[in-house]
Amino acid sequence: MESLNITVLGNNEFLNEFGKRGTLSDIVLYDKKLNDRIFTFIAPISFPDKIQTLPQVLNMADFVVLNITQLDKYLAEQIIAISSLDIKNGFLLHSYDIDEQRLNQMIKGTVIENYKKIENLEILKNEINNLHTNTKKGDLLMPIDHSFDVKGVGTVLLGGIKQGEIKVYDKLKILPSNKEVVIKSIQMHDNPVNESSSPSRVGLAVKGISHKEIERGDIICSGDSMKTVITEILVTNFSKNKYYNGEITDTQTYLISVGLQIKPLKILINNTKLFLTLEKPIAYYEKQKFLILKPDSKTTRIIAEGSFP
Repeated sequence: MESLNITVLGNNEFLNEFGKRGTLSDIVLYDKKLNDRIFTFIAPISFPDKIQTLPQVLNMADFVVLNITQLDKYLAEQIIAISSLDIKNGFLLHSYDIDEQRLNQMIKGTVIENYKKIENLEILKNEINNLHTNTKKGDLLMPIDHSFDVKGVGTVLLGGIKQGEIKVYDKLKILPSNKEVVIKSIQMHDNPVNESSSPSRVGLAVKGISHKEIERGDIICSGDSMKTVITEILVTNFSKNKYYNGEITDTQTYLISVGLQIKPLKILINNTKLFLTLEKPIAYYEKQKFLILKPDSKTTRIIAEGSFP
């Protein structure tokens, strides 16, 4: 069964016409099944009040819909996040009163400049219905976006498979805690299945861990593609956001966004080398992109970007 994950930024009031509302927290998900295809629409409820959910929902996306009703600093943050995470596949639409010339200036030189421009929601619906995506082979990588306890079932984990496949009775690990779990059952769109592969969104009943031990962004995985940094890591690919006017200092605590993980950290420059010092462990894969956030910034709250070695 083919599965597609579509993140919607900006005005998302139309989503009840595109699918049925499911999981709701600081992130909302809508699902639609069309023949043998499942569409999941994802939107950040707590943004723009909180910056943290913006990179999280973007890291859940195969495609992005940017539906613009205002040209403001929050749109600028969305443009920065999409471009920093290099999400190339998407659609762009806007309300009739938007200054299109100014909008084009804002997205010039970004990946959004190549997004397909859509005139209305009916055209968008047709475009989405014709989307397809491919399975990504390799070790299993599945970020967990929600976890809870179900009476009679136990710990249930929700997330989208970014790479590889998963089967009932697989023995896997969860990073960065390194806990071992066994897959008891798998569901797709509320239907039980014996196996699933990327980019499917699944619910997993697991044995070996409590939902209280899970944080959003933890990775359920196989093999050795994922690595864990406990306290400190040297990075060479790091750049400050040109729209952030403040200084990055080693006395300030920031947030690092890696996949769906959001963790506090400090940044230390020592003899031209830059170290990220973490308060909590982080799981990452080679060359994975990250963002540095400063939630109390009066201008852009995305202050830097980089990638792991």
